[in-house]
Amino acid sequence: KLCEGILNILEKDTKTSCQVACLEALRILSRDKKVLVPVTTKRNMQILMRLAKLDVVEDPLERVSEFPVIVEALKCLCNIIFNSAVAQKLSLELNLAAMLCNLLEKCKDQQFVDDIKCFDLRLLFLLSLLHTDIRSQLRQELQGVQVLTQALESSLSVRWTEEYKAAEDRDRPPLSLQETDCAIEALKALFNVTLDSWNVHSENESHQFRYMAAILRHCLLTTGPTEDKTEELH
Repeated sequence: KLCEGILNILEKDTKTSCQVACLEALRILSRDKKVLVPVTTKRNMQILMRLAKLDVVEDPLERVSEFPVIVEALKCLCNIIFNSAVAQKLSLELNLAAMLCNLLEKCKDQQFVDDIKCFDLRLLFLLSLLHTDIRSQLRQELQGVQVLTQALESSLSVRWTEEYKAAEDRDRPPLSLQETDCAIEALKALFNVTLDSWNVHSENESHQFRYMAAILRHCLLTTGPTEDKTEELH
């Protein structure tokens, strides 16, 4: 009942501070699988997707004041999808993976979106881990390898000297914590999407995998903010 009450409030046009507080409460509650059973419905998933800017393709990320709402809604979706098989099935019906890829595109060349990117990538990782049909959809329909490789390239701030050779800068400072976390989530999602890609059929696929290999090499030469984070990145 508490979760339903929170979602009823979130369905209304309330203040940003109220939305964030409600989403934080829902995120904590959504760690309990028993709590999720009555609230994992198509309507409730759509409420969270709307708050995470996953419902309107043309809606740009312009209001920085809304970013905390987007991040908290993505965190809630991560918990719900991880803990609920029903939510995993609904994700395919609601075309959630395509919406997440679109949100990643919106994050390009934007400031203050690292947290949005990170939890978008984490949700793509969970979907590709827990639902084989979504994994196939990402690979075949949504150009998931390209989308995720570009997200990884952006997180690592790769500079190119040749088509498949990244610049090596020994004096470059370590990645920030947010950059490292984004790169780690992108790598995890890429692993899932490319898991069954041992047989490359087309010239475009060959290009994508050579491009990805160059970025992975650059990743191994990159350090994170701490030894532990560098180890996790590698």
